[in-house]
Amino acid sequence: MAILNKEKLKKLKHKANDLLNRTLDQHVTLAVTGLSRSGKTAFITSFVNQLINEGNGSSLNFFNPVHQGRFIAAKRVPQKNFHIGRFNYDRSIGSFCEDPPAWPEPTQGISELRLAIRYQPKESLLKYATDTATLYLDISDYPGEWLLDLPMLNQTFEEWSEQTIQLLSQSPRYEFSQKFIEKINEIDPFQPACEDLLAQLSEEYTELLLHFRYKLGLSVIQPGRFILPAELAQAPILQFIPYSGFNKIDANAYQNASDDTFIGMLRARFIEYKERVVRKFYKEHFINFDRQIVLADCLTPLNNGPDSFADLQQAITMILESFSYGKSSLFSRLFSPKIDKLLFAATKADHVTPEQHEHLVSLLNQLVYQTKHQLNYDSIEMKTLAVASVKATKTGKTQHKGASVPVIQGRCLESGETITVFPGSVPDKLPNDEFWQNSGFNFIAFAPQQSIAEHECLPHLRIDQAMQFLLGDKMK
Repeated sequence: MAILNKEKLKKLKHKANDLLNRTLDQHVTLAVTGLSRSGKTAFITSFVNQLINEGNGSSLNFFNPVHQGRFIAAKRVPQKNFHIGRFNYDRSIGSFCEDPPAWPEPTQGISELRLAIRYQPKESLLKYATDTATLYLDISDYPGEWLLDLPMLNQTFEEWSEQTIQLLSQSPRYEFSQKFIEKINEIDPFQPACEDLLAQLSEEYTELLLHFRYKLGLSVIQPGRFILPAELAQAPILQFIPYSGFNKIDANAYQNASDDTFIGMLRARFIEYKERVVRKFYKEHFINFDRQIVLADCLTPLNNGPDSFADLQQAITMILESFSYGKSSLFSRLFSPKIDKLLFAATKADHVTPEQHEHLVSLLNQLVYQTKHQLNYDSIEMKTLAVASVKATKTGKTQHKGASVPVIQGRCLESGETITVFPGSVPDKLPNDEFWQNSGFNFIAFAPQQSIAEHECLPHLRIDQAMQFLLGDKMK
């Protein structure tokens, strides 16, 4: 009993501290979002690495607390949510310490990390109360594919099925999904449900989703938990599929179908998935975020072609429409936090030559234009950057046909060999047909270039600018 009371007191103390920090505006919850392979794990690792090792070869000139000499120190402290996995910073930074260095393992589930950042206040009211202040930063990391499930909350099973089947029936998905759709069409929707059949069909559907994501480079994947199930692997709640024949069945018969029929069980599991997985995830995590960074790899879709690029644009729109944005007053921060700062980051900027970075930013702006246009009306502070969480290349010039050509040099991820290339020109707006027909763009994935010691700072591009935008106003 004493142990239980001690645990309760500990939790109450954490909650009281969180409330105090929010009251003094000394707490930020940062959501790091993006689709798989956009570099979320590398970004968080580098962000934390720069802060806790500041002064040991760090390069944070655009982060005002450092530039003005007010930054004291940062350290990792126990996270506030004990039931959520801890972001494995030590394992991730260890990947960069190997010989040869490697990229850390990507996100497979939800994880968190908390930093306590000590600094000297200069402009805020805190300067009248204390010589030093502490900003608590909670960083939340989770697979971006899970975000794509949020629109399902506003859909019925019929609506989701029709939308999904329509997507499966279009290029480039149809070539691979045709047999799967034909197999669904052969099933009597009112026959008794067979769990083995549903398990088999959901496995086939999952294989399709995995092929779309990792072979075709497509981004719109639903349900996202199918390809990154975490603790739900093999659970019946992940064993449902879209149904393709709603135009052939009686609406009343469908509404009255019991849960032990094929169509009834699909509907029941879809509803259960929405409530127990998607809505639960939203309530426990999303509504608590007050700063957000959206990471986007625009280079790989440029390599993969117009279908992949169009899919990325649709996925980004789906992600951003699912968040709650709005100016955060003190009252709303205490009782209903909302995202008030949004950073769009085009990752892997070091994989193209420096003069292409401006084009990369312009391209990302074009990708999110419609969403940004809407958010502007809500007075959200927004910024777009081209970043490299961990700089993997060197830049230089070479002579080609008597002209000086910019190039990058790095260790090719696939072969491990050091190569020097000009990857091509990044379009500064959404690519048109002429670009896809004539482009010589050839994005090459690079591995980290050199190992670091455990307490050294990782080389980066513009992580300090990201810090200034996301945290600078809280450390005045």
